[in-house]
This record gives sequence, C-alpha cells and structure tokens, in this order.
Amino acid sequence: MTTTSDLATSFDAIAAEYAALRPTYPPALYDAVEELTGRPLAGSAVLDVGAGTGKGAAPLHERGARVVAAEPGPGMAAQFRAALPGVPLVRGSGDALPFAAGSFDLVTYAQAWHWTDPARSVPEALRVLRPGGALALWWNVRDRSVRWADAQERRLAERLSEFRREDITTTAPALLRGLGLGLAPAHREVGWRRTIPLAAHIANLATHSWLAVLGPEKSRPILAAEEAAVRAEFPDGQVTEDYIVRLTVVIR
Repeated sequence: MTTTSDLATSFDAIAAEYAALRPTYPPALYDAVEELTGRPLAGSAVLDVGAGTGKGAAPLHERGARVVAAEPGPGMAAQFRAALPGVPLVRGSGDALPFAAGSFDLVTYAQAWHWTDPARSVPEALRVLRPGGALALWWNVRDRSVRWADAQERRLAERLSEFRREDITTTAPALLRGLGLGLAPAHREVGWRRTIPLAAHIANLATHSWLAVLGPEKSRPILAAEEAAVRAEFPDGQVTEDYIVRLTVVIR
C-alpha cells in the first residue's frame, strides 16, 4: 500500500526533473503576499519550509528577502543548493522546525504544506514567527475552467484514484480556522499561464508524486495516453497551461 510518506519521498528520485520542469510562480503572487501580510518582502526574515528545489524561495530572495530554507529531502536539497548557493538551507520538517522562537517575519510553504500535519506545523510556524509575522501557504493548481485541462484532470483522477486526496488548496482556510488557534485566514487567487513544448508538459506530469511513485513501467502508458490526448488539442506541439495560484495568509 502506498503511504503519504511514499508520495512525499518520491520527489527525491526525480529532483532534477522537478527543478527543470515544474512551473514557478508569477510576480503577482508575491505582490499579493506583501499586500496580505502588510509588509514588504525586501528586508524581511523569511523561512521557506519544504523549499524543494527553490521554486518559491528564488523569487523571495530576488525581492530582497533574507531567506532561510528548510527541506527534509536530500535529493531536493541538493537541487536547492545548486540553484541558490547563497541561501542558507537546513534539513528540517515543518512539523518540528529547528529554529528559535520569534526568528522570522514570514513563514512560507510553496506547494508543500499538504505534506505536513497541520496540528503540528501551524503551531510550529507561529512559534518561530515574531509578533505580527505571517504564515503564507500557496499552491499552483490547474485552471479547470479551461476545458482541455479539466478533461485531463478527470482522466488522471480516474486512473490514479488511489493517490488522489482532498484538495487542501481550497480547504486550507477552513482547516486553519478549525485548529482552535484563533486564526483569521485571508485568501487570494492569482491566475497566470505559460506555454511549453508538449514533451515538457508530459515530463512535468511525471514529476507529480502520484505518477512518480508508480515507476516507469506503470506510468509510461498513462503518460503516452496523455501525450496523444494533448497533441490533439495542440497539434503544433506548444501547450498553453493555465494556472491559478491559491494563496492563504494568517497573521500571528
């Protein structure tokens, strides 16, 4: 039986592909983080948890934040160090952060909070935040108002039903309120798109945990079927992917 731990650790084997293929985040997301937290990123002490290959940390660093990253996986951490050698990185989990109380102005989770136990990770984030600091959670999700993208998500959900879980990207605000910590989440959605070659689109699908954990033999026919379906939509071989970034912020 495949466990949540199996899914989480599957990224280490495909860390290089994750770094090369996964989408980053639009500048408007970071504008929204500044607006909802009420402070500029420049000069802020930021802890990026579950930092992976640095997709979320790199723009924070570029905006002048003093970023420290925490990542439990060795493969992902190696990619992070290669991409952002000047950003401090520690091996650690959001459920037990190895930092002193009141160390940061902002704690972020980019595409990572769903791998934690909220009953542990949220109190830990609040502990390491300074008064008035903020916890920001965000995810890139496919824009399912786009017909072909919705059809793809439905096909994958049917073939991979064993691995699909509740969509925490929409339930995060309610989950945070339900922890009994007096939190008042703010939510924002930011739409954006990118155009990539068909081969890159299919390779990106393979970096998702629920396909990566299957191994090549089982995932190959699923990916081949998706390549044929998407080629019918984009016969020129250039795929436009529409995304929505779902952002939730709480203030300590």
